Amino acid sequence: MANGKVDFFNDTGGYGFISTEDADDDVFFHMEDVGGPDLEEGEEIEFDIEQADKGPRATNVVRN
Repeated sequence: MANGKVDFFNDTGGYGFISTEDADDDVFFHMEDVGGPDLEEGEEIEFDIEQADKGPRATNVVRN
């Protein structure tokens, strides 16, 4: 699993981006893949990275 921090979160759209040293670009996530309460900017998380059509996407997101 990769480690990172929530860099940006749009609570209206339910999506955001994670900054991590495990990927060249920020990793996209959507709350439908996370579950539970919304993530907050700066929150540390663990996740897997899959390559989606538009770039890297986080899956199996776990709060630290």
